[in-house]
Amino acid sequence: MTHAVLITGTSSGIGRATARRLSRHPQLTVYATARRTEAVEDLAAAGARTLALDVTDESSMKAAVDAVAAEHGQVDVLVNNAGYGQFGTIEETGLDDVRRQFETNVFGLARMTQLVLPGMRAAGGGRIVNVGSMGGRLVFPVGGYYHASKYAVEALTDALRFEVAPFNIKVSLVEPGLIRTAFGETGSDTLAGTAGASGPYARLNAVADRQMADHYRSTLLSAPAETVAKAIEHAITEPRPRTRYVITPAAKALVQTRRLLGARVFDALLRTRYSGTAD
Repeated sequence: MTHAVLITGTSSGIGRATARRLSRHPQLTVYATARRTEAVEDLAAAGARTLALDVTDESSMKAAVDAVAAEHGQVDVLVNNAGYGQFGTIEETGLDDVRRQFETNVFGLARMTQLVLPGMRAAGGGRIVNVGSMGGRLVFPVGGYYHASKYAVEALTDALRFEVAPFNIKVSLVEPGLIRTAFGETGSDTLAGTAGASGPYARLNAVADRQMADHYRSTLLSAPAETVAKAIEHAITEPRPRTRYVITPAAKALVQTRRLLGARVFDALLRTRYSGTAD
């Protein structure tokens, strides 16, 4: 008997690495999804089945879940991976951009969860893995709206884990630090789109953009997507998965620093990194 694994957002990065890794398991049938199936054709060659899925579209989400249920009875494992970073200052970022990010990062995740839970309950169990971020535990400047979406994922995951435990449904949260994918480039692009060449935050935006590029290139501060895929595999296959998986040593250090030292000290550390950014 195989278990059906539905993964959102597999056209690149963490989702793609996870689909490839899980497709090697003979007891897992992996459904790799993207808005356009041609973006995941190579995953089909690697052993995954492919489906069109847009987590901002109700009919698309329902159709994908129904397609898996038609073949397997239900989705046994849901990996909520789809998401992206919208960067910019709180003042300068347009709220339409913020709404689009929350539609993908939060509401899409929530709706996919709602759609798979009836089948999991009827089957007597299941797994849900939400891909959050270390950015759900601490905040950097010009990332406030992205961080807000990941803080929301933290809250939803904690509530869900308790609510579905009586139905033998296990829920884990994966919190990557900096992962060497296109995420950093996307974040830089969105920052460029919201920030003017001049203005009250011009220096801050320039420093943040430079640091984002440098940190994502650093092999000391970042890790490959395969590292996250391994954690997701553990959350899916182990009898007692962890509630949280913080990925990369740098992320673990930052999360603990923020937790132990508090807001004032963490703000002081940030000021040393972003010094001289105010006009």
